[in-house]
Amino acid sequence: MRRTFLALACLAAALVGAGGRALAQDKGALEPEPLPPIANPADPNLPAKEIFGRAMTPTEVQTRSIGFYARGCLAGAKALPVDGETWQVMRLSRNRNWGHPAMIAFLERFSRKAAREGVWPGILVGDISQPRGGPMLTGHASHQIGLDADVWLTPMPDHTLSRGEREDMSALDMVSEDGLSVDPAHWTARQAGVIKAAAEEPEVERIFVNAAIKKALCETAKGEPWMNKVRPYWGHNYHFHIRIVCPAGDTACQPQDPVPPGDGCDKSLDWWFTDEALHPRADPNAKPKPPLTLAQLPPECRRVALEK
Repeated sequence: MRRTFLALACLAAALVGAGGRALAQDKGALEPEPLPPIANPADPNLPAKEIFGRAMTPTEVQTRSIGFYARGCLAGAKALPVDGETWQVMRLSRNRNWGHPAMIAFLERFSRKAAREGVWPGILVGDISQPRGGPMLTGHASHQIGLDADVWLTPMPDHTLSRGEREDMSALDMVSEDGLSVDPAHWTARQAGVIKAAAEEPEVERIFVNAAIKKALCETAKGEPWMNKVRPYWGHNYHFHIRIVCPAGDTACQPQDPVPPGDGCDKSLDWWFTDEALHPRADPNAKPKPPLTLAQLPPECRRVALEK
């Protein structure tokens, strides 16, 4: 277990040092510049993210989540409308409000639940997936099969946001500068309530939050069954990451191993507050991990990526 955590810490450090992130607090662009065309999309050595990152529309086929959350693609994606009574989509320039219909239906239903129970007036939705899923040019390693979604820990305002606000508005940082606790200026029982409202839903498989947020939840909700789904991971101090299970009958979708038993409030949480977790150091001699190619994704993803 310790070796696994150390490997993850090094990976986190490498990602931070590599740049190219697209986080909740990173601003978008009102007029994003189009990417230049690819000379040879069939090049076997071409990073898959270069192809999927240029696909502006989904494939018009039966919906399928193909592969694993961090190694796959999405056929027949559906877009979450940018505005709903209880949700608004942020960073429209990224074109990442696409997902499996099961995820889109979940977000709509969950946002109504949060509003109905008086937790929040509504949710701000960040990245879900690209129109055809797959690896992204910036940001996430997961979000590839349309079953992951980021929800800001900033409640939805009481007005419809303009396009400019959606690109420029900053998410609130819930964690103190030293990473040891939540920031009481921003973290409240309402943030805890919206995470709880999501985690209680049966199709939710995992929720990723910053370790300081997990610790804060352990102080008020230790022993609650839904806490088993809430897992600490680097980042996630501006938003929480919802992952749902593979939809029934979607045989091409590869499920994740079940979460370990328990509420996660035991000694395993302590590691996240050690120096090696709070300040992961990349190995200066390590070679960067090469990006995934189409050949490394499930075979069906080639057709999904290249279909006109």
